[in-house]
Amino acid sequence: MAKVAFLGLGVMGYPMAGHLVKAGHEVTVYNRTAAKAEAWAKEHGGSHASTPREAAAGCDFVMSCVGNDDDLRSVCLGEDGAFAGMAEGSIFVDHTTVSAKVTRELYEAGAARGIAFVDAPISGGQAGAENGVLSVMCGGDEAVYAKAEPVIDAYARICRRIGESGAGQMTKMCNQIAIAGLVQGLSEALHFAEKAGLDGRAVVEVISQGAAGSWQMSNRYETMIDDKFNHGFAVDWMRKDLGICLDTADEVGASLPVTALVDQFYKDVQKLGGGRWDTSSLIKRLRAMG
Repeated sequence: MAKVAFLGLGVMGYPMAGHLVKAGHEVTVYNRTAAKAEAWAKEHGGSHASTPREAAAGCDFVMSCVGNDDDLRSVCLGEDGAFAGMAEGSIFVDHTTVSAKVTRELYEAGAARGIAFVDAPISGGQAGAENGVLSVMCGGDEAVYAKAEPVIDAYARICRRIGESGAGQMTKMCNQIAIAGLVQGLSEALHFAEKAGLDGRAVVEVISQGAAGSWQMSNRYETMIDDKFNHGFAVDWMRKDLGICLDTADEVGASLPVTALVDQFYKDVQKLGGGRWDTSSLIKRLRAMG
């Protein structure tokens, strides 16, 4: 078993760190709001630290799940950053959805200190984190990944190395691109059913068993029909992710017309006051249009 630090105890990180304890690892946590770290330590029996550097000291692995590029830089770099406390040969595993640019930047910064860096963004939502069944897509050196995978397995249903540094983040972009179009399509189908006077639940029962079926349909159609969106992945975070996708598409020469359109639809949802609603709230925009 390993000595592990976990930085960032949001809706994903809090249960993920708990699974590490259940797997037998010695875990120290850090969170920007110290009260949450204290609560986690009380619940799970691990320890908490006041800075990323303190949490990372003496650890074999440091895992992070924070908000964005700047948040990740802040927990890694600087006098109180994790890199300052990590020993040569230790491994940093980042589960945040960020740009491939910052991932490669931190990969190089870590390498200069003898610290390995794996980008390992996750998919599966809050429920996946709580149940320990996340999909983890990784980038980084193959030998380093082989060491990190058994630790990541504490909360993963599938964990796979896609390629070199940044490949994990690029794969997460593919994930978000696919989800955006799927949710809009599902929203339009349910909206059409409503306008046509059909029983939405009966419609989904039939079409979900055919080619139209998806995770989004199976897990979100009932709450969408019931106009309930206080769960899952927030619109604000999806717009952050889609912004990364669209910026990267310009860099690599990819065309993402549907993604760009759905990003604007999410902007409309934000204007409706739905920044913290689940991403399935795209149907709210259609209902507001009449």
